[in-house]
Amino acid sequence: MQRKAYVPGVAALLAAVLAGCTGGSGDGGTTDDANPGGTGRTTAAAEPGKYRTLPEPCGAVGRGTLDSLLPGIKEIADEEQREKAYAGEATLTFDTDRRVGCRWKVESASAVDHLLVDFERVVSYDSAVSDDSEAERLFARKEDAADLPEPSGSAPASESGSASGSAPASGSGGTPSAAASASASSGSSAPASPGSSAASSAPASGDASATPSSGGATADLQPRLLDGLGDEAFLDDEPSSGSTAEQRTVTVAFRTSNVIVTIEYTEQPTTVGTVPDSGEMQDRARKLASRLADALSG
Repeated sequence: MQRKAYVPGVAALLAAVLAGCTGGSGDGGTTDDANPGGTGRTTAAAEPGKYRTLPEPCGAVGRGTLDSLLPGIKEIADEEQREKAYAGEATLTFDTDRRVGCRWKVESASAVDHLLVDFERVVSYDSAVSDDSEAERLFARKEDAADLPEPSGSAPASESGSASGSAPASGSGGTPSAAASASASSGSSAPASPGSSAASSAPASGDASATPSSGGATADLQPRLLDGLGDEAFLDDEPSSGSTAEQRTVTVAFRTSNVIVTIEYTEQPTTVGTVPDSGEMQDRARKLASRLADALSG
């Protein structure tokens, strides 16, 4: 009889314990696992960038464009060597998913031309920072390194973006980049002589008649920000005196979402005393940048 009384008592005790463990689960409250922070909210990760891949760099520049930027390429008599020149050479990279590039070098009777095209896809490793924001930060650093001169309020840029009368006619082409390039130009300091090491460091001459062919740079041809090219862009133009002849490098860089594109176009004449045409080189580089931006957007 005592054993029969004991069993029901144990069952009642177990039922009470179980009821205490599960109490409150059906009253609409959340468990600790469902609400570990006590706020009931989760932090959304920043959006990834628009671009997940990069184009094949050596195939990104068409033959017609290469004919324009590298005039000597059509002068190569040997067909095999000419095809090799058109193909370009891929730059060394350790992660083609993040960065790719291609370079070309062509010698002609009048000059040696170099072209470099570089694509960088930016990825943020901070879940709170988007790829676009990280790319914007890196592009701002690149722009600061270019050390562009401050825009001058006394020489406002043309609304149409066309070059000044001293620039060659080809500089007023109808491509988006050509039309927008002069809208943010600066006129703070035009070089006094073609031998100056950098446009921004030369003394102001105030001579509006200076022409690109003479090695000088008018206000519209100074290093500057560019409108209408990607999300943001700038152009740098640096002449430098080599041991034998004047050399000029025009750089156009732009950002589209989380991809940064950089074009470096260099020309060194073979004749001493000959100065590369700044306006012509800028026009060619801007047109290439516009084509690359359109290809990325498409």
